[in-house]
Amino acid sequence: MKNLILIVFSLFFSVTTAQDFKALCPGPPMGWNSWNYFGKNSINEDIVRECIEAIAESGLKDAGYNFVVVDGGWRDTKLADDGSLMAHPVKFPHGIKPLADYAHSKGLKFGLHTVPGTHDCGGDEVGAYNIEELHIDQFIDWGVDFLKVDRCKLELDCEGNCWTEEKTEEIYRKWRKILDEKGRDIVLSISAYKFREWNPEICNMSRTTGDIGAKVSGGGFFTVNDKGNNPKYTRSVMGIAHINNEAAKFAGAGYWNDPDMLAVGDNGLNLAEQQSHFALWCIMSSPLFLGNDPRNMSKAEKNLITNKTAISINQDPTEQGKFIYAEDGVEMWKKDLRNGKSAILVINTTSDQKTNIGLSRAELGFDKGANARDVYTEKKYRLSDKTAFIIDPHDCKFLLVE
Repeated sequence: MKNLILIVFSLFFSVTTAQDFKALCPGPPMGWNSWNYFGKNSINEDIVRECIEAIAESGLKDAGYNFVVVDGGWRDTKLADDGSLMAHPVKFPHGIKPLADYAHSKGLKFGLHTVPGTHDCGGDEVGAYNIEELHIDQFIDWGVDFLKVDRCKLELDCEGNCWTEEKTEEIYRKWRKILDEKGRDIVLSISAYKFREWNPEICNMSRTTGDIGAKVSGGGFFTVNDKGNNPKYTRSVMGIAHINNEAAKFAGAGYWNDPDMLAVGDNGLNLAEQQSHFALWCIMSSPLFLGNDPRNMSKAEKNLITNKTAISINQDPTEQGKFIYAEDGVEMWKKDLRNGKSAILVINTTSDQKTNIGLSRAELGFDKGANARDVYTEKKYRLSDKTAFIIDPHDCKFLLVE
């Protein structure tokens, strides 16, 4: 009887921990990540502290951006003698815990980039392979709320690529198990550059694509026409969106597909492209992690990323919005929302001409006419048999339909 009680308790505990980690993210997580703008070499603790202040005081926190994530660059180039992580002695001389404490004092949550293999992506031997619990205990002691676990390098005595699919799953499941055993609420973000069907079982969000083009890599770009031959396609806004769309049916219930951080602000996209980019990430229920410099935002940039209607569409947990069709360079995306509402996104992907597009209610999936509101301009429309819009190159029409 005693053994039976222990078994039942064990099963109950395993179920509740799984439910707990899912409950951390009922909607897509929102925040800021240092990588797109500052990369590995330019980030330091003073910049992080200033960005925490800016996010807390500029209205970004009030809009929902509550995670501050320091990506690559915070670590020393080696581990301590006992295998523990060390902050970079020059760029982060006071360590990580004071920054986490400062974020918490401002009502924000704090996250870090880490690597599960043997080396980081730049080749520094700072990975957690076979010492995962040691590193996780450090993160807990520091007060970390979010971990981006980035599958960089795994250098073992193996032939070819040591990161086999079996090894990838094994290592990430190990991270999930240790986090559950610790009982600390930490959002787990897997960055392994493509979707795998086991991802929703063990993390809150996972990358479905490679890195988006941004300031750190020489600038972002919206679309690439020769997508079959140009590797830049898989780093463009539109290319990444279509790759992310392939895993749409798996999103929801505490797990979200991650097409990478936003390349808004000074990342190489013009305002029209940023509007389409932000609308796409919102309609795809993507985690919204800003990749900008929150200390220096233009009025247009701030208005875009704090748009309440766009964010409410993103945070609606019904589904991941999907690509519907494309014709003559014009694409339509749709997300069904609660209470019978829908979000419609029409994008002119052509680079050199305005597009006059007529949308019929049948194409939009409505049996009757419907009222619509432009998410960005607040202009109201009555969608009937045919409603026409003129859309500039790389711009969009983002509608909330009732």
